[in-house]
Order: sequence, then C-alpha cells, then structure tokens
Amino acid sequence: MATGTPTNGPGDAALSSDSGTEEVRLEQFQYDDGIVRLFATATIVWGIVATLVGLIVAVLLVLPSITGGLPWFSFARLRPLHTNAAIFAFAGNGIFAAVYYSTQRLCKARMWSDVLSRMHFWGWQLVIVSAAITLPLGITQSREYAELEWPIDILIAVVWLFIFGGNFLMTLIKRRERHMYVALWFYIATIVTVALLHVFNNLVIPAGWFKGYSIYAGVQDAFMQWWYGHNAVAFFLTTPFLGLMYYFLPKAAERPVFSYKLSIIHFWSLVFIYIWAGPHHLHYTALPEWASTIGMLFSLMLWMPSWGGMINGLLTLRGAWHKVAADPVLKFFVVGVTFYGMSTFEGPMLSIKSINAFTHYTDWTIAHVHAGALGWNGFMVFGMLYWMLPRLFQTKMWSEKLVSLHFWTGTIGILLYIIPIYAAGLMQGWMWRAMDDTGHLMYPDFIETTQSIVPLWWLRVVGGVLYVSGMLMLGLNAMMTWMGRPAEYENPVHTAPRLSKSYVDHTPTPTSPIDDAPVLELGKKVSIWSQMGWHRRWERLPVRFTVFTTIAVVVATLFEVIPTFLIRSNVPTIATVKPYTPLELAGRHIFVSEGCYNCHSQMIRPIVSETKRYGEYSKPGEFIYDRPFQWGSRRIGPDLAREGGKQSSFWHWTHFENPENVSPGSVMPAYGHLLTEDMNYDAIAPHVKVAAYLGAEYTEEDLNNTAEVAYKQAEYIAADIVAQGGPAKAYEKQAIALIAYLQRVGVDLFATEEPAATEEPAAPEAVEGEEAETTEEVADGDFTPEASSEDAAAK
Repeated sequence: MATGTPTNGPGDAALSSDSGTEEVRLEQFQYDDGIVRLFATATIVWGIVATLVGLIVAVLLVLPSITGGLPWFSFARLRPLHTNAAIFAFAGNGIFAAVYYSTQRLCKARMWSDVLSRMHFWGWQLVIVSAAITLPLGITQSREYAELEWPIDILIAVVWLFIFGGNFLMTLIKRRERHMYVALWFYIATIVTVALLHVFNNLVIPAGWFKGYSIYAGVQDAFMQWWYGHNAVAFFLTTPFLGLMYYFLPKAAERPVFSYKLSIIHFWSLVFIYIWAGPHHLHYTALPEWASTIGMLFSLMLWMPSWGGMINGLLTLRGAWHKVAADPVLKFFVVGVTFYGMSTFEGPMLSIKSINAFTHYTDWTIAHVHAGALGWNGFMVFGMLYWMLPRLFQTKMWSEKLVSLHFWTGTIGILLYIIPIYAAGLMQGWMWRAMDDTGHLMYPDFIETTQSIVPLWWLRVVGGVLYVSGMLMLGLNAMMTWMGRPAEYENPVHTAPRLSKSYVDHTPTPTSPIDDAPVLELGKKVSIWSQMGWHRRWERLPVRFTVFTTIAVVVATLFEVIPTFLIRSNVPTIATVKPYTPLELAGRHIFVSEGCYNCHSQMIRPIVSETKRYGEYSKPGEFIYDRPFQWGSRRIGPDLAREGGKQSSFWHWTHFENPENVSPGSVMPAYGHLLTEDMNYDAIAPHVKVAAYLGAEYTEEDLNNTAEVAYKQAEYIAADIVAQGGPAKAYEKQAIALIAYLQRVGVDLFATEEPAATEEPAAPEAVEGEEAETTEEVADGDFTPEASSEDAAAK
C-alpha cells in the first residue's frame, strides 16, 4: 500500500481527489531509500568535519601561533573551509537526504533515475573534497560562500542544475499524486534560485586552471556578491529547510500543517521579497544609496513572511505539545523553528541602517550567523535524522538517552557559543566609536579592541566543544543503529493509480460567503480569490509552477540589478585611479589567496569614528579595477583601505615575519612562508592579460614584458627594505609582491593627475647592464617608497 502523506490542511483529501475520465490503472513501485541512506550518512560525516574545523578556527583566533605558521592551517584559509563545509557539505547533504526521502513519498513515485541520483551523490561529494583540498592551498575567489574557483563552479552547476534539478523535475512530472504538497514548492524554489545565483555570481574569465577573474568589478562585484551571499542564505539555508519543516514536523507530531493558506502566503512572499534584501549587507559603503535603502525596506518586509512560516510550524504542534516533553525529535524541531524565528527577527533588525552602522564588521554578525546555522539548520537536520534513521535502517535507535543528551549538549553549546559573541560584538561597536570630550577616539589603537574580546572568544571555544560533542554523539548513535540493521533491508512494494492525462477538475466553483451582502462586486471577487482555489490549479502543474517561481525570482532581481549595471552615474570614475602594476596585481592575488579579507576590510564608511581612525572615506570610483572587491564583512584587524604609504616596506616585511614584533598583542598569525617562498615572475603575465581583457589599460611593455616590469618594481621595494636594515634579495620572495600591493591600496585618490604631454621627450639610450636604480626611473615610478611617502604626507 502507498504510504500516507501529510495533508495541506482541513478538507484537503476531498479537494485532491483525482477525477480523470481515463480508466484508472494501478501501478506498483518501490522507493529508493538507498540514496537517502547515502546522503544521511554523508550529512553526519561532514557535520562532524565542519564543526570540528569550526572549533579549530575558533582556537586559532585565541592561539594564532599554535600551528607554527603552517600556511594551510592559518585562520584565514581554514575559515572559508569551515563555512563551505557547514553550508554545502553538512547542510547540503542534509537537504538532499530530506528531498530524496520526502519527494518520493509526496509524489508516490521512485526518483526518476537511479543513475542520476548516484551521479548527484558522488558528484556533490567530489565538489566537497575539491573544496577541502583547494581552500587550504589558498586557491580561492575570496568571495564569501563562493570561494571555489571556476572549474569546481562548473562542476557544481552541472551537478546541481542538470543532474539534481533534472532528476527532481522529472520525478514531479512522473508523479502519482495530483497536487504538489507545500514542501515540494520550497524544493522547487531552492533548485531554481540557487542555480540562478550560482551561475551569475560566478561568471569569470580564467587566468589559469586555478584562477579566474570576475567579470564584475568593485561596486558591481560587491552588489552581485551580496545578491548571491544573502540569497544563498535564503535559498540554500532557508527554503529547503522550510520544505523539510513542512514535511517532517507534521510527520513527527502526527498533525497536519496548521494553515494551508498561510503556507501559500509564506511561500510566495518569501520567494519574491527575499531576493531584494541583499544590499543591506552594504550599508554605508560605496554602494549607491538607493540600492542600500531598497535592501533595508525589503528586509523589514521580510519579517512578516518569515514569522508566518515560524507560526505555521509551531502551531502545527497544536494539541501535540505534551509529546514535546517526551520526544527528543520534536524537541529538536521546536528549538530549530524557534531559532528560525529569532534569526528572522534579528535579520530585519540588523538591516536598519542605524543599527547596521553599529553592528556591521563586528562579531555580532558572527553570532547572528551561528544562531541560524547551529540552531535553525543544525537542529532541523538533527530532528530529521533522528526521525529518519530508525526507518532507513529498519531498527530502533541504538540509544534514546544519547539522543536526549545530544539535544541538551547542543542547546547549551549554542547558548555558550553565541552569547559571548553577541557581547563581543557590542563591545567592538562601542569601543570602535567611543570618543572622549575633546572629540578624539578613546581607543585609537585597533588592537586594544581586539584584546578586550579575547576572553569572550575563549568562552566560544567552550561552546564549540559542547556542540562538536553533540555531533560525535549523533555519529556514534547512527553507527551503532546501522550495525543493528537487518541482514537485508525490506523493500516494500507500493501501489497507486497512475495520473490520468486528461484531468477533470470537479471541485465546486467557489462562492463568496458575502454573496448576499450589500458590498461591491470587487469585494466578492476578492473574497473568492482569497480562498486560493487558483493556487490549487497551480499545484497540479509542476512545470508551470516552476516557471512562475522562476519569474518571481528573476523579476525581483532585475528591478535591482539592471539600474546598477546600466546607470553609469552610479559609479563615477576618478581620473587618478589607475590599474595595478603587474607586481601589485600579483600581490593582490597573494592577498586574496591568503584569505586576508577574512580579517581586514577595505571600506571606510562615512562614519566619524571610521574617518578619524582610518582616513578619508571610500569612494565608488576607487574600485573599478578591483576583481574581486575586498570590502570584507568583518574586522579582526584594522581596515586597510588607506594602507598605502602608512607604514614602511620593512615594517610590512617584519609584520609578516612575526606580527607581534611590530604589533604587540596581535592575533594575526605569522606569514613566514611569504618571506621564504620564491616569487614566480613568469606566472604574472596571465593575470595582467585577463585584467587588460576586462578593461584595465596596460602598456605594451606591461603586456609583453610582464615579468621584467614586475621584477624592476620589486627591486625598488627590496632596495628600500635593505636601506632600512632588512635582508638582501627580498625581491626574490613572495612578500615583495604583497608589500607592493599594500603600498598601493588607497593612494590613487590623492594622486595628482599628470598633465597631458605636449611633446614626446627623447628617450635616453639604455646602457647595457645598467641597474634599474637610475634617477629618471625613480622619479617616474609612482610605486617607489618615496612616492608613497609623499602621498601619505599629502593626506
């Protein structure tokens, strides 16, 4: 017999009856639970890995030298590995386990293709392993949640859209249940929107197998990144989990969803509104004001549909609250949905400009993210797994007590994790902007603010230990349950009628309850429309439903994207802003590879405390050659937007060697490998050629003799380091390129535009073997230490 599925609401059974005129033909089928077992196992394994790496990252913040300076174990390289593992490995596999289990039962059909199901599983694991290898090696785009380089991005697109999406959509088309249940709507929105976000955010021009440059630059790149980043949260960490909630919570509670109408309102408002809200991540930056304001308004509106979903979930437990006290599965779901409500209250609140000005770049954002990831995503996955594992392994859970212990350990772990980080965010916000009676910063040294929150970071480590312990309990319980499985799984045969091709809807024509009332006809039509019979028709048409969902997402996106990319006045250019020299471009590549954006922003907001601390606020036109943008989202170290010329090149060299030598109390790890690994000047040319292809103006000399041009600039900087007591032959090392880049950051705004030449001066004859340190070359090179110092003085 076919298994029952939760209904959409009262009266659903009568409305969903199939009234086809063709002869009803019963078909037999079996569900593919093997693929669900694979994804469930991967969820647990990657969940342990992701949280363990997160714990290591938390420890590295308080003990930065514990790894002895090994580059692939630095905080900045491991942090994106942690976020990618948590989002795409743990949550991703959890999503797929939920989709493959519930879709088959909601459609009364086996997945369309077993081959595609297995290709999806192994293809996705290949993506994860590729990320686990490349990110510690410094192969990254440095764009949050989109760090993976272009070959892996192509693999993701193929696996997600064509293999997973194709298999899912064909299963919907071949289903034996006429109406699509609400969970399937959220799965559709997830597949469509994530594909759209991923493809358009990752359009790059390759500069080699492990490097690609975004087709967007500066402001556009930031806008596109946070259109992606915010909606990755929306459509990877929210909509599929709402689908999960709508299926598994009613199953566990043995109650139908509270309100079918609320589900419809929740779904469509979320799909349409969420996509607008991304710009609130860029308040007070160089993003145009109108885009930022729209982001805030839609973020505030998002509060209502989000809480609609939370209410629908919690009220599904009406009449079943007594079960919550005894059933750990329901406990996980209740806490998960509660964290969803908390996060979706906090998100709109943080989008308010005045609040955002205070919290942005602080640890408050980190606490907010982890409340959602650990509480909402984590606990929903745990609840689902504990409900599903006995059914998948066809035996009892090995230890119910261990399930309860996991619940309490995880709950306490979350609280111990996020509460200190909220406190740290508050402290940072106050200390960064605190001024004395004379109008001077009370804490002018950034490091003072960092040192103040280190004890709170230690408390977070304790919370992380508890949360990881809970993950290990899940792993042990799952393994022992699996070991108690039967010798051979039962594979029951289900029976259901095939859907007729010519469906005749016998649903009575809706009438308005106010037909006899003295109101306008319009009011009666609105009354009928609000009964949402029209949506019942959509639920019978998966392709049309998918198209409508796509249109909603695309239209909402275009309202924002088109003006940003077409109105040139939104990004006024600055004549003195020039492309990076080849050596600076190579240094920027190293900056990106080392993940420096994880700690240092490059965006001074027009806020008094920031301009006092860092200098002139950032202008949109300063970033037209920045691919990718480096505005950051968090400040563990000071902002670098005006770093050029602030410190000597030897200071930077010493800083990389041991940060505490020049910044006592620094939590930055040493980057000694940059001082020992040789610079490959021949590898710079592809970067310059791609930058030129994307619009940067380079001379023929830069393009054809890239290595020589870069080497010459390196010699100037190395000579400056030697003059200040540094080591010889520094030009051979990678640090020299990074120093060149840092000395260039933010200086163009204050440069003087060179007057147009009236007559081409005669070039002096080159003397064979002559060193580059001639008076003329020093005078002409705006990258010299002397020139940088002058720029700094001009500021």
